[in-house]
Amino acid sequence: MRMCKGVHAMRRAVMIATGALMLSGIGCVQQDKYDNTVLGARSLKEQLVATERERDTTRANLDDVRGQLSEARATNVQLQEQVVAVSADFEVQVAKYDELLRRVSQLEFGPLPIELEMALDHLAAAYPELLSFDAAQGLLRFSSDFTFDLGSAELRSNAEATLVTLADILNSDEASSFELSLIGHTDNVPIERSSTLQRHATNVHLSVHRAIAVRDLLVAAGIDAVRIQVAGYGEFRPIVPNGKKGAAQNRRVELVMIPKRPRPVSMFDGYGQETIVIEEPMK
Repeated sequence: MRMCKGVHAMRRAVMIATGALMLSGIGCVQQDKYDNTVLGARSLKEQLVATERERDTTRANLDDVRGQLSEARATNVQLQEQVVAVSADFEVQVAKYDELLRRVSQLEFGPLPIELEMALDHLAAAYPELLSFDAAQGLLRFSSDFTFDLGSAELRSNAEATLVTLADILNSDEASSFELSLIGHTDNVPIERSSTLQRHATNVHLSVHRAIAVRDLLVAAGIDAVRIQVAGYGEFRPIVPNGKKGAAQNRRVELVMIPKRPRPVSMFDGYGQETIVIEEPMK
């Protein structure tokens, strides 16, 4: 704006000088004044042309700066959007890390490798009504109320699917060095239905048959049968006091993981002499 005012003022000076030159042709003006006026007019015209060039150059520079500013604003908007997206992703990752840290801090590190503990804990967390996991003892507990029908040793379909997933964990490298002990338990309510008594004479029979049902499905899912042993204690090892109708916590099948031990094997030579050889556990 100041440059434009300067240009206008210079133009007025040139016009005044030109007018003075025209008047000099009419009146009687001394030659030296005339020459000075002509020189002054020429100088002003040259300054005008130079000023107009500077104005055009400055205007072009201003347009460039405005264009760069517009690009910078667009880039700034993009950067702000990227910052928002990265910040959101960072918050998600922090939440995942905090949740994993919380779950790990709640684990009671017991006799099992940490990878195996975490796998079993994750499985139990996915099926809380069906499973519970005691890391301190390396024990996985199935609730019989959700695993079997009343008085039955036949697995429910939801329990079968869970056992197939469990078999994958038990066949992992971390679990391969453990034997599996399946132990059935019941509450103290006696079996009264004649149809049930025909299949399970006592609660001890029922508890063993349920452990065998779990064992059979694990073997069908790929677990080596030699790794599994079964037992049943009926109502004789409750974990909570039984009421008039028993207690759901006592109706359960427990899976205990035990490190493999060397096994003695009896061998006879050609002279009828017996030799005891210690068989190393399978790796």
